Amino acid sequence: MKEFNHFDQYGQAQMVDVGDKASSYRLAIAKGQIYMLPETLEKIRRIEHAKGDVLGVARIAAIQASKKTSEWIPLCHPLFIEKIQVEFDCDPINHCVNCAVSVSTHGKTGVEMEALCAVSAALLTIYDMCKARDRAMRIHNIHLAEKLGGTSGPYQAS
Repeated sequence: MKEFNHFDQYGQAQMVDVGDKASSYRLAIAKGQIYMLPETLEKIRRIEHAKGDVLGVARIAAIQASKKTSEWIPLCHPLFIEKIQVEFDCDPINHCVNCAVSVSTHGKTGVEMEALCAVSAALLTIYDMCKARDRAMRIHNIHLAEKLGGTSGPYQAS
């Protein structure tokens, strides 16, 4: 296997050369939460927020962000994404919305960044739509929960 040099002759970062890599199935699942006041969560859950369907808009933001990841993250390869699944779970005990995004493709590089960007965009959209009601919202624990495919093999967060 060829060794990758991630820097040019001036020490500047370069995009990784994936030209010789075999294409394979890739899957990444990212997760995160946004904590809020109980009444904010209830407005979201009942779709009674002044700005409308907060989770519906956040779902579209997640999908859009996943598709645009290479425009957000320097040196990230643009990918053909085959499937994006966005799930929200309103947790009334902890006063939060849990978000999980699954991204998959067949390609030469993974989709971890696409899943992480999607979760980030979803949670930021919830914050943006609800900030007038609840400025103390807190976004937490955005992380890669699982990945499949590629030469590094599977990964599952503990």
